[in-house]
Amino acid sequence: METLILLLGGNLGDRLFYLQEAESRLSALFGKPSQKSKVYETAAWGLTEQPSFYNQALAYETALPALEILAHTQQIELDLGRIRKERWGARMIDIDILFLGQQILNTPELQLPHPQLHLRRFALVPLAEILLHWQHPVLEKSVQELLARCPDSLEVKMLEEQ
Repeated sequence: METLILLLGGNLGDRLFYLQEAESRLSALFGKPSQKSKVYETAAWGLTEQPSFYNQALAYETALPALEILAHTQQIELDLGRIRKERWGARMIDIDILFLGQQILNTPELQLPHPQLHLRRFALVPLAEILLHWQHPVLEKSVQELLARCPDSLEVKMLEEQ
């Protein structure tokens, strides 16, 4: 079994509903999350002229291989209405695979760990809440160290009502 760490996000429609629905569908595959962050409201990254996102980090234990996990997460996105129009564009739901244990993978379909993680506060802040001392297998730094050195200054704030 490996620890699968996912980041959920979305900025269209009922953002909290989509996060909850994605978690429900993921839990049907992987069981209850072993760890789960609060939901954070985050400024849009990349294409900044769009609504703010809700983001949440989840950890599961799984024996599934990485590309099978990717197929499942992409199917959940499709089932929940995700339409890929433009890179970093607005979306109902996004499910990013941040880590699968300490695996390092570099295929056209998937890179592990997530190649942009260390540059994104919207991912690091919720991740730090649940796995502050998790070690990045490529950068050889903890999530805490990555967050402290993250060049991204966009606002990330915990959602009050959860």
